[in-house]
Amino acid sequence: MACTAPSTALLYSSSSNPRAFISPKSALPKTTLSIPNSFNGLRQPFQSQASRSASSRSSRCPRRSFVVRAGELPLVGNPAPDFEAEAVYDQEFIKVKLSEYIGKKYVILFFYPLDFTFVCPTEITAFSDRHGEFEKINTEILGVSVDSVFSHLAWVQTDRKSGGLGDLNYPLISDVTKSISKSYGVLIPDQGVALRGLFIIDKEGIIQHSTINNLAIGRSVDETMRTLQALQYVQENPDEVCPAGWKPGEKSMKPDPKLSKDYFAAV
Repeated sequence: MACTAPSTALLYSSSSNPRAFISPKSALPKTTLSIPNSFNGLRQPFQSQASRSASSRSSRCPRRSFVVRAGELPLVGNPAPDFEAEAVYDQEFIKVKLSEYIGKKYVILFFYPLDFTFVCPTEITAFSDRHGEFEKINTEILGVSVDSVFSHLAWVQTDRKSGGLGDLNYPLISDVTKSISKSYGVLIPDQGVALRGLFIIDKEGIIQHSTINNLAIGRSVDETMRTLQALQYVQENPDEVCPAGWKPGEKSMKPDPKLSKDYFAAV
């Protein structure tokens, strides 16, 4: 069965069914997908066309200033691009629609390059092992790559000691059309895989945090959790802000020239 092509409309809808984002889909065969040895995404650093053009221009004339040309609004602070796609969860094929989480849960949405690679399983299993901690603070985790659901299933069915994932506590989404990766700005066009992008989306469907690592650099579950907790704290306490490295229980700060002195005097 062909995978459903994900859509990339912005999040504006909600669902009355809190479990609607996980709906089992049956009658799909279980098989494996070989990853070609020609994949060089972990060895070649990504350089965009814009940066290559800038490099060629700098060889002809001296650089006078650093100019950022933003063709689109930044994702942080804006509605998360919605999508509906097939995924693997509990060794079954399901449908995941991002907008079904609006009003219900925070979402950690992270992208990784390819199944059956090297850094990727360390991140995916690390998030799975700590899924319960995220669940306690009303947060779901969603992993995304450009692989098919058949590849995801084969990887889940592979033992961790053999480079596989074993059972996971959250869905792995298939982005075979690459539309999701493109809408979040993490797709490497000439390699056809996603950078290691991670987005924290609040219950209103707004992206509140993003990080993007190059292919060879894994991410930190601890820092993701800390950032999520800081986000939830400032949303619950809108007259306060969280200083560098803030963790629950530590002193926050008032965003005021006078009141902020209480924080600085205490540290």
